[in-house]
Amino acid sequence: MVKITKVYTRTGDSGQTGLVGGKRLPKDHPRIEAFGTVDELNSLIGIVLSFLEQKKASKRSLKLKLILKAIQQKLFDMGSELATLPGDEYEGQVNLQPEDVNWLEEIIDAMNDELEPLKSFILPGGTPLNSFLHQARTVCRRAEREVIRLNQVDLVSPEIIKYLNRLSDFLFVSGRWVAETLGEKETLWEPGKNSPDWNWN
Repeated sequence: MVKITKVYTRTGDSGQTGLVGGKRLPKDHPRIEAFGTVDELNSLIGIVLSFLEQKKASKRSLKLKLILKAIQQKLFDMGSELATLPGDEYEGQVNLQPEDVNWLEEIIDAMNDELEPLKSFILPGGTPLNSFLHQARTVCRRAEREVIRLNQVDLVSPEIIKYLNRLSDFLFVSGRWVAETLGEKETLWEPGKNSPDWNWN
C-alpha cells in the first residue's frame, strides 16, 4: 500500500516529477500528460458520484453508483500502470486485463437494452448529473488521445487504450440512461435550427 507522510516534497520545483521506481520525467512528457488526464477523468467521475448521491436512492441509482466507484478504482490502477516504465514493474502491481474491457461492454449492452434507439446526437446539459457525465466522456476521449500519443513514444498496454475507448462509450450511454431511468433531462441536437429572436424590447 502507498504510505504518504508528507504532501509537499519540493522535488517537483525543477519541472520534473517521479515515476514508480524513482525515474524522473519532465511534467509535460507524454507519459505524465497521459496519467494526469486519467486522474482528471477520475475526479470528474467523483463529481458525477456527488450528484448521484443527491438523487433519491433506487435500485438503478445504487447500481450506477457501484459501477462508477469500480471504474474509479480501475482508473487508479491504470494511472499506476502508466506511471511505471517497462522494467520497473513492482510486486503486486495491477494491470488492466481483457476482462475489464468485457465488463464495460456488458454494462453498456445492458443499459442500451433499456433505451430507445438514438435518432439524434445529444447536446451536453440538462442537469448537473447528465452534464458531468458528458464532460467526463469528453475528458475520457482526451485521455485516450494522450495515451495514444504516449504509445507513439513508449509502448502502452493495448488494454488501457481499449478500456478508455469503451469507457467513453459507457459514459455516453450513461448520460442517456440516467435521463431515461433517473428522471434527468437531455437535449437533442436539431441540425440547422434557427437562432431565436434575442431582442426582448
